[in-house]
Amino acid sequence: MSPTETLSANQNPVNVIYSGVAGTGKTYRLLQIAKQYSDCLPTIDHQMWLTQLVSELSWREVVCLILLDKKTRQKDLVKVPEIVAHEFFVTKAAQNERLKHLNNTVWSVLQTHSPVGSQTVSCDKRASQAYFDKDKSGAWYLLADSVTLLEDLQQQLTEYRQAKQTSSAQPIRNERFSMVSFHQAYGYEEFVEGIRPVLGAHRSGQVSYEVQDGAFLQLCQRAAHDPEQRYAMLIDEINRANVARVFGELLSLIEPDKRVGTPNAMSVTLAYSGRSFSVPANVDIYATMNTQDHSLAPLDMALRRRFRFIDCPPQPELLATICVDREAVDLGQLLAGINSRITQTLGQEAQLGHAFLFTVNTLAQLQAALVEQIIPQLAQATGGQLKMLQFLFCDEGQPLAAQFIQDAQMSSQHAVAQDAKAYNDRAAHSHVLASNGIFASSNMGHGGYVINADLLAGTGKFVQAAAYQRLYL
Repeated sequence: MSPTETLSANQNPVNVIYSGVAGTGKTYRLLQIAKQYSDCLPTIDHQMWLTQLVSELSWREVVCLILLDKKTRQKDLVKVPEIVAHEFFVTKAAQNERLKHLNNTVWSVLQTHSPVGSQTVSCDKRASQAYFDKDKSGAWYLLADSVTLLEDLQQQLTEYRQAKQTSSAQPIRNERFSMVSFHQAYGYEEFVEGIRPVLGAHRSGQVSYEVQDGAFLQLCQRAAHDPEQRYAMLIDEINRANVARVFGELLSLIEPDKRVGTPNAMSVTLAYSGRSFSVPANVDIYATMNTQDHSLAPLDMALRRRFRFIDCPPQPELLATICVDREAVDLGQLLAGINSRITQTLGQEAQLGHAFLFTVNTLAQLQAALVEQIIPQLAQATGGQLKMLQFLFCDEGQPLAAQFIQDAQMSSQHAVAQDAKAYNDRAAHSHVLASNGIFASSNMGHGGYVINADLLAGTGKFVQAAAYQRLYL
């Protein structure tokens, strides 16, 4: 999506994967897209703050929040009518369209989450985690052990109070997106739903297991309750995980014509909870894919059919021109030249993205980018083959002192002829770089390669613009 596009609640669902080599701004695109799914409201009234605070809380969490609020106001004991009348409870009841039996709801929450050994509460079915108990007068309080489990709620309460005090000037940012990064261990449990351990009370040390919603399911639930707005699932490095396993039975549901309200709408029964689920039509999915990452799981063909692929090529035209020895070095031409030779020898998928040089503004930064990023990446791509590396850096036919990549044997012979102190300094420098993976002494080619010590030190031919200009096309 272009940053200038306007989102419409009625637009067709978008499934897009931005693909390309490393350093072409794919993740940056996701961050720009995220801005299109964010609202900044300049003036928020009190009721809106309340609605946002309790919208995603369960009844148990709302009751906990009320008792925390009372506790910070120096009131530890609270009776049921006070809970029902509290603004948090009233707002939650209104959201759920609950008008009757509110006292019964509170009693049920309090009793279910009371300790087994309570002297004042009689309950047949109790949750594994206790939060409340009652004194002989019928007033309820938070158990000391449970307070430490409510740090997140306490933080939300603090933020709510601060926002309430400055509600006329404090903007609120509503983010209608969720962003995750896939990795090789990422699975269905994190993305859709899974069974997670829940630690019980400190004294009992009991552990129970609950079905919890994953990132995509949570986003879909939000979208289903807000059909007038569009929501986005942003996935970085989608091909780092087994995508068929991560999406599971939702693989068919994400198709635009299978969404809620479409002629071919589908629903499935979720694997763990057994709930019926379908993907709302106002959820868009954007992802990135690094095409150089051949060691990762291949993208499932079934998923390829469900996404549009947008190529993100290197953009050398975005790069700056720097001054070297009073002459201009065009970083765009430099990158284009290297990529042209990479394409001839290694193919387009081995090209360098513009991000490698995007922040370069000085000669020292250019030298560091070459030594610490570009040369190591190309050495890995070429398997350390000297001749191929020298071709990429136009070293063929150049004098030894001007070569970016040198034959290790020739470099050693040349170094022996130099001043002993300078030789020792360079050898020490190379040893340090070797420990960081910058120096290579492979047996491939003709005895391996080394990076020119003058390039490492920023001296000799490499203080001149001509050394870099010859890398142009």
